[in-house]
Formats: sequence, structure tokens, C-alpha cells
Amino acid sequence: MVRIKRIYEPSAPGDGKRILIDRLWPRGIRKEDARIDEWMREIAPSTALRKWFSHDPAKWPEFRMRYKKELENMSDLLERLKGESRKGTITLLFAAKDTEHVNAAVLKEVIEQLPAGKDHIGVRKQKSRRSSPRSHLRIREQEI
Repeated sequence: MVRIKRIYEPSAPGDGKRILIDRLWPRGIRKEDARIDEWMREIAPSTALRKWFSHDPAKWPEFRMRYKKELENMSDLLERLKGESRKGTITLLFAAKDTEHVNAAVLKEVIEQLPAGKDHIGVRKQKSRRSSPRSHLRIREQEI
């Protein structure tokens, strides 16, 4: 299960593994008091995208599209988060005041839409093909 939560909210037993997904450390939070299990800043939107968006709700649809595009290059991190969510609850932590127009909502959506296995990363499993006697004949005919 994937949950999202502001880092300023108190931690709760139901949070499971708490992962901060902002590129910048949240203001006013001491690292000792954050109660995070991991800081995964590399999965946050790029600095350029974050600055462009500037938490403007009018830019939300475009931000979602651009951030999803950035996430396409982070399949290993996404797969790791998906695996953690299969083991138990993970809570994606963020600092923004707006809880609706936030990168954590997009990331949660992407993680939940990932298939259960690793086949989705662009590598297709090759189906085993049994050679028929006729296929060998065609190959031999072409060699002659």
C-alpha cells in the first residue's frame, strides 16, 4: 500500500516505511526529529521542473505530464518502491502545503499503476519457440 503525507504531520504506526521524496530538506524539521526511514531525493522532480511548477495549480496538468516523463528514466527506483509497497505500507513524505497538487500524488499514482513484475521496464520476455522439422528444412534449403 502506498500513502502520502506531509512530513510536518506526526508519524503514526500505520505509516509503515517513511520515505521523504523531496529534493530539498523540509524547512523547520530537524533530521533527528523527521522519523524517516529513507530520503529518496533522486526520485523528486528535477530542479528545473520544480521551479517551473512553483506549486501553481494552473500548471498542474502539465506538471503531471512532465514529471511522469522524468519518472520514465527511473524504472529501478520505481520498481524498488513498488516492491516495498508489496511488502507493506510505505508513506511518501513531502513538505508542500498543497496536498492535492504535489509530486507525491503523481508518484503514488505511477507506483500503483506498475505491473507486479519487472516485465514492464521495456524488456520483453522472449517466448521459447520450438523448432519444427519443417523450419530446419527451410534453413537447410537456404544454406544449399
